[in-house]
Amino acid sequence: MFSQAMNDQYDIGIAGGGLAGLALSIQLARMGHAVVLFEKEEYPFHRVCGEYISNESRGFLTELGLDPDSLGVSSISTLQLSDKNGKLLQQELPLGGFGISRYKLDAQLAKLAKETGVSLFEKSKVNDIVFTGNEFVIDTGKERCTVKIAVSSFGKRSNLDIKWKRPFASAKSNKLNNYIGVKYHIQGDFPKNIISLHLFNNGYCGLAKVEGDIYNLCYLTTADNLQQCGGDIGKMESTILSRNPHLKQLFEQGRKCDEKPVTISQISFDKKQQVENHILMVGDAAGMITPLCGNGMSMALHASKLAATEIHQFLSGSISREVTERNYRLAWDKQFAARLRMGRRIQSLFGNQRVLSALMNIGRRLPFIISYLVKKTHGKPF
Repeated sequence: MFSQAMNDQYDIGIAGGGLAGLALSIQLARMGHAVVLFEKEEYPFHRVCGEYISNESRGFLTELGLDPDSLGVSSISTLQLSDKNGKLLQQELPLGGFGISRYKLDAQLAKLAKETGVSLFEKSKVNDIVFTGNEFVIDTGKERCTVKIAVSSFGKRSNLDIKWKRPFASAKSNKLNNYIGVKYHIQGDFPKNIISLHLFNNGYCGLAKVEGDIYNLCYLTTADNLQQCGGDIGKMESTILSRNPHLKQLFEQGRKCDEKPVTISQISFDKKQQVENHILMVGDAAGMITPLCGNGMSMALHASKLAATEIHQFLSGSISREVTERNYRLAWDKQFAARLRMGRRIQSLFGNQRVLSALMNIGRRLPFIISYLVKKTHGKPF
């Protein structure tokens, strides 16, 4: 049962309480709108995520009411990259960033959302959102409510993607989909200011310090790699990932905070639409940048600001629903379309070791090339 009463009508309904959904709810509630947000889990909880945020988002988080430094975040200034044989490249990050666990950050944002007046329902999975011509009906299986604007921020993949027959959800297996993600929190004597990215056959693994003495170890690989190991994650780590000597060291020296990792399957980097059935998509539901680019969290936060601007104008009567949807698509494309294209191109290089090794060799001699690639997948402070 819900821990609070649900109204029949809200201005905005949001499905999914990740970074984009929570940030959007806070902004719109502060603008004076009635906001309801549904999250299928209960805070705090872990998510598969690299847990690195570019400094382009630091000011925005402060505006929301969260001071990153007060949360004990790490300070990250350097990128380290190794090929599958362990050969290293290291370079300073143009903007730098910080690490913080989603376990802590999402819970802090949820607390702030409630304090701001958002009606936040945890352990409530949205089964469907239906547009009736002038409003939306949101069905959680427990209760229903109607909203003037509906937003989906349910992450990488959802039951609603299947129900709505979104093209990426039924696409045939290709080099941009059918990935799995695995995440651990570990402890150990590792560099504090470095975000590292270590390649292995058909995948890559990142390490970054988050709050306290905890490090996030998160990797992406193909479903084929796991199938070759009989579905055994531990075997895959010892026989495939550990061929990279840096990863072998991480798995041998890192002390896992939990016995089992957090996992997710059927990850897709195929193109997605930003509006479906008049529902605005934000965060990973609108489009995913490859994790190796390290900018998914900032993009989710920035997208929430874009959506909040257009939704507020619609609810204030300044623009129509049609214009709201068009403006959001255009703003989203302007900010993120080029980054995603670059991310897909970089992702494709990881399947060609000869080309990748050549790029890394060039990067060692000409560091500005790596800086250029980083800048092309990141934005400016917003």
